Amino acid sequence: MRRFLTPGWLGLHALAIVLCGAFLGFGWWQFDRAQSGNDRSWAYTFEWPIFAIFVVVMWVKMIRDERAGVQPAPKVIEEPAEAEVKKEIIRQQEEEDPALAAYNRYLARLNAQSRGRG
Repeated sequence: MRRFLTPGWLGLHALAIVLCGAFLGFGWWQFDRAQSGNDRSWAYTFEWPIFAIFVVVMWVKMIRDERAGVQPAPKVIEEPAEAEVKKEIIRQQEEEDPALAAYNRYLARLNAQSRGRG
């Protein structure tokens, strides 16, 4: 529990309390305005408390993550492929696909025809 009493955590606790108080106060203010006949304020009457609930949910999540020791995922270290695998990959990429070659010839013919008309 001491880790939640560090200056950084105390600041987060204070921020959460201030935000919740402000959001609930804004909700009450909008409720008063809605009671006075401002119909648009009815939506804000419910919106501001939802913001306060969001702050509480995120505050609890941060505390739970800290207690569980959740760390960011480590970067993936890619291992180099064996030389034989690399050669096979290069060979497959260099082979000409007959269907692709036919399609490229078709596109070249269409391009030549369109230039002849232009």
